[in-house]
Amino acid sequence: MSNGRSLSAPQTAETETATFIQDFLALIKIGIVNSNLITVFTGLWLAFQFSGRHFLQELDLLVLAIAGSAFIIAGSAAMNNYIDQDIDPVMSRTKSRPTVTGRFKPSAVLAMALSFIVVGEILLFSASVAAGLWGIAGVLAYVVLYSMWSKRRHVSNTIVGSISGAIPPLIGWAAVEPALGPGAWALFLIMFAWQPPHFYALAMKRTEEYRAAGIPMLPVIKGFARTKKSMLAWVLVLFPLPLLLLELGAGFVILATVLNIGWLILALRGFSAKNDLKWAMQMFIYSLNYMTILFVSMIIFALFV
Repeated sequence: MSNGRSLSAPQTAETETATFIQDFLALIKIGIVNSNLITVFTGLWLAFQFSGRHFLQELDLLVLAIAGSAFIIAGSAAMNNYIDQDIDPVMSRTKSRPTVTGRFKPSAVLAMALSFIVVGEILLFSASVAAGLWGIAGVLAYVVLYSMWSKRRHVSNTIVGSISGAIPPLIGWAAVEPALGPGAWALFLIMFAWQPPHFYALAMKRTEEYRAAGIPMLPVIKGFARTKKSMLAWVLVLFPLPLLLLELGAGFVILATVLNIGWLILALRGFSAKNDLKWAMQMFIYSLNYMTILFVSMIIFALFV
């Protein structure tokens, strides 16, 4: 019996540690952190390439901007979890969050969120004042404009939320070139226009959950037909935006246009789809691949600028 207890103790400790790590990563929404860091890095990279500077000679800027962005995004995500404690239990997608299960106390989540944001801002201001200011803008846009204000009140909440999601590349760019060039705003606009069809697709999949939680998402308030039209409109908005990055070369513009055409065809199919939810999932998956391919291609094409 004694041997059994001695063997189970470390296993229990390991399990608890693994669960804690999983809860922590869920709390800071690690997926969102990682995806946003790709756009931060892209902004950094393009700013270096377009200005003729070499990132290896300014690695401090890269580290400060990436680390600072990671902290403020993680902190803002944790703050969102803190704010949404009352509605998260209603939705299957969020009911296992540590703020719902009780694994993390609300006071601890709030303290961690604020600490992360402060640390992140210190790092960003160390890179450049502009990067720090854009970091503050991103936090306010996500925590205040989206989480605290529009999410529960307005059907336009997704559009408002797109502002914060489009700021990370500006933070990366501002760390290198505080004045921001046309390329920085091109990244902002691409990110801004990409988000509505991406999140509307997810909202269609979770319509009944959002309805139960009282969140006025577009599919809940206006229905699927109206949501499909909005998704198509935002995909069309993306078409001219690669032209703002002509400096990356014709190859990039052609690749981006092919991606846009693919998304347009898929969006049009939605109007004759027999299974709306299956189509919405296809749109969601395409949007993820679209963003990954587009931003990685920017990094690659910038090498030949």
